[in-house]
Amino acid sequence: MQYVATTHRDSAEDDGLAQEFLTFILGDEEYAIDILKVQEIRGYDPVTSIANAPAFIKGVINLRGTIVPIVDLRIKFGVGKIEYTAFTVVIILNIGPRVVGVVVDSVSDVLTLLPRDIHPASDISVGIGAGFLKGLGTAGDRMLILLDIDCMMRSPEMALIDTDDVA
Repeated sequence: MQYVATTHRDSAEDDGLAQEFLTFILGDEEYAIDILKVQEIRGYDPVTSIANAPAFIKGVINLRGTIVPIVDLRIKFGVGKIEYTAFTVVIILNIGPRVVGVVVDSVSDVLTLLPRDIHPASDISVGIGAGFLKGLGTAGDRMLILLDIDCMMRSPEMALIDTDDVA
């Protein structure tokens, strides 16, 4: 499935308020994260497992000399079949001082959303956690779950960022 990113602006006032999001698929749902957190997108490669790590932390990879923990969001959110196919990708993120990878089923596209396209999502945070949602985004007939990926990856339950590293 191929999507085309579109930008629609009604006035010059909207120009400074628009946000760009990278959209991706987990199970049957489409999610989006702030594009400014994304360093790169890679195909899924086997990882080195870490003993006693939570199930959603698949392990680590060596990315050009940087050890990167890999989180499988499908396991974390309990969605979709956990299969690693040719479409499975790892989104490499810059989260403060850390580089972290997240496994998703596939990447869709980059969308620009205006403030009027983003709606509160306080009632749907069952499996994700209310603090990890920015809201719901609408783009035409598409509904996107907007994740606050920075907040999620910095949370104590993820155990990825030392509290000493948080600035």
